[in-house]
Amino acid sequence: MKILHIACLAGLLWLTGCATTGPTSTDQAAPGGKPSPGTATSSTHTPLIPNGPLKPITAAQASSGEVASLSAPADLWDRIRRGFAMPDLQHELVQDREQWYATRPDYMQRMTERSSKYLFHIVEELERRGMPTELALLPYIESAFNPQAVSSAKAAGMWQFMPATGNYFDLKQNAFRDDRRDVLASTRAALDYLQKLYGMFGDWHLALAAYNWGEGSVGRAIARNQKQGLGTSYTDLNMPAETRMYVPKLQAVKNIVANPDAFRTELPLIENHPYFQTVDITHDIDVALVAQLAGIREEDFRALNPSYKRPVILAAGTPQILLPWDNAKVFLRNLEARREGQYASWTVWSVPSTMSVAEAAQRAGMSEADLRSMNNIPPRMLIKAGSALMVPRSATTRQDVSSHLADNGQVALAPEIVTRRTTVRAGKGETVASIARRYKLTAANVADWNDVRANAVFKVGQQVVVYLPVRQAQANARAGSSNNKRAAAPPARKGGTPSKVKRR
Repeated sequence: MKILHIACLAGLLWLTGCATTGPTSTDQAAPGGKPSPGTATSSTHTPLIPNGPLKPITAAQASSGEVASLSAPADLWDRIRRGFAMPDLQHELVQDREQWYATRPDYMQRMTERSSKYLFHIVEELERRGMPTELALLPYIESAFNPQAVSSAKAAGMWQFMPATGNYFDLKQNAFRDDRRDVLASTRAALDYLQKLYGMFGDWHLALAAYNWGEGSVGRAIARNQKQGLGTSYTDLNMPAETRMYVPKLQAVKNIVANPDAFRTELPLIENHPYFQTVDITHDIDVALVAQLAGIREEDFRALNPSYKRPVILAAGTPQILLPWDNAKVFLRNLEARREGQYASWTVWSVPSTMSVAEAAQRAGMSEADLRSMNNIPPRMLIKAGSALMVPRSATTRQDVSSHLADNGQVALAPEIVTRRTTVRAGKGETVASIARRYKLTAANVADWNDVRANAVFKVGQQVVVYLPVRQAQANARAGSSNNKRAAAPPARKGGTPSKVKRR
């Protein structure tokens, strides 16, 4: 046994000697001082030990391969500062905007507090894509982080998408929701668009100018400067005043966030954790019921889900909702415990034929005023066939709204035609059918208005009652008046003097 023990010790000592054998003087080194592949490294190599504690790195820094601090961010503002990666814009307009924001502390407070619901998600998405975190501050410039904001040019949401651009980036805009206001969908679309623009111009300042002014406009401005031998950077281009101020505004907000004390500004605490989480829904459900089951106010629910236009959420169109982090589990628990009653008190009715609001309301079993209010139908309008109207859901309805209606439903309207009772004179051999053809009416209506058969023939000069659109009736009346004047005028004789007429 002792002999075996000694043999094992000898073997270990021999292996240790092999492991610590250094390279000879003839070892080759690769360019840059690194050893060539396959060569042994020196046993005298001293490892580099970082000073201070190890710190975690962000997703963006990990994707770029940069070494970063491993200490956790103190709050979300600190996390945003660490991800700043755009070159600073040095311009007098930046100082002008810094002064503007710094002298409006109430405005800054409201704006930053409003952003606290959305910033974490935006920063997460930017880091996941490896994009500069300054872009998380862009909604301050676009909409003051108000997802319900609408510009005079009809841009909507906190990222301010125009209708056509929203459609291009698959943001649904229908009778029930507007995804330009949706927190997740609009953020995804905005970052897709910004990445596309950066890929086109290779410069974040130009990409931002294109986001505000349009990629075509920026491209043409660059081409003009190139043709004239001028610079093509952001500050070199000739742009509208709004675009000229756009990047300076963002730079000013960035500078304030980077060093709020220098501007005597206090940023509200925004914790570095999610404000909301997504919850799946499998049935159409009233907004009021969601708020009740989650234990939150309806206005708080709408702040996280601003895309919904109606009092019901259609699961086929939006199978996920956002709820405050702590209320999501409350909602799911209460929803599971709910056993009685319907989830939705509203549904969608596809109008089978063009009809008046009064007729549609009667069919839907609601008042005309309520139908107009629920579906935003102005006065003196007809509802076109195929329109998707929000109507009360009966207690026996079990089927939810289809995905086709939920995604594509629109309310199409046409001006209501106002008619006026008018009389016209029948010509020789005129019939009910010929009068109907002349005024684009139905023979049945003409016969009914004149209490005659549908195949009746009128006498020459007989007064025939018709109901014509107001404008057409007015034109017909003017034409009749003109004909009467011409009939009453005495015929002119040669030489231009009027002939005498007998007066009765």
